[in-house]
Parts: sequence; C-alpha cells; structure tokens
Amino acid sequence: MSRIASAATALLSGVLLAGCGFTPLYASRGVSPALSAIQVNAPKGRAGFLIGEQLGDALATDRSAPPRYRLDVVVREQRFSRGLSAANVALRYETHVTVSYQLIELGLGKVITSGSEPIEVTYAAADQPYEGIAAQQDAQVRAAADAAQRIRVDLATFFAGQSLK
Repeated sequence: MSRIASAATALLSGVLLAGCGFTPLYASRGVSPALSAIQVNAPKGRAGFLIGEQLGDALATDRSAPPRYRLDVVVREQRFSRGLSAANVALRYETHVTVSYQLIELGLGKVITSGSEPIEVTYAAADQPYEGIAAQQDAQVRAAADAAQRIRVDLATFFAGQSLK
C-alpha cells in the first residue's frame, strides 16, 4: 500500500508543479548548450588554475566545438589567522577568495554579463609543516569548487533569462 501512496504522491506533485509554471533551470532552452560553449580564461597561479579546472567541469565545456563565449576570471585571495593559542600562534586560518568574472560574446566582442562571488573557507592550523600545507591546499580546492558552482548558477540564470526574452 505504501508504494501506491508514494507513486500517487509523486505523480500529484509533478502535476501540481507543472500547473504552477515551474521549470527546472537547466530545462530552459539554450542553457546547457550555452554553458558548454564557454571558454574559461583563468589567471595564472594555483588558485586560478583550480578555479579554471573547476569551471571547465561545472560548465561541461565542449572542447570539440569552437567557443561562442569567453569567461574572463580574476581571483583575489587573502588569508587571515583566527584564534590564537597561549603561545600566540594561530589555531585556525580563514581564506577569503573573491572571484570576479566577465562573460564576453566572442561574435560581438562585448561583455554580456559579469559578476563577483565572495567565498570564505576555514581550515585548522597544524603542528607539522606538510600537514599545514595540505590543509591550506585543501581550503583552496574547496573555495574553487564553491566559486565554480556559484558562477555556473549565475550563468545558467543569465542564459535562462535570455531564452525567455
């Protein structure tokens, strides 16, 4: 009996969502093809490389077709010590990464949208030097992944709005 009730609930939910005009973001025409047609232009350095790689994955960049758009990315990274021990040594660190971007339509050569995503991640300070380096690098990876996902949503929202016009 519970299977039938679950199936009925799922069916009813689908009908109600369809009736209210709900459309998933990636169901909009042109969103996925537009995202995959973006060439990412990330800055040099570890943070830039990580964000460029994460954006390439998040946007599902199609490397077999020529790009229609170029995403220029600027990364600003700052690290702050948080919490001090009795010996005046940091117990935690906080990394602030701000990723600014401009999406340029290559055919027109003009900026069609831009934005900025502030990301904050923390990590524990370590007694061992290599452990501290690993923790800092892990924080950079987490910040890059978070920034890439936020930018993907921003761009998908932009393209979904364009397809509705």
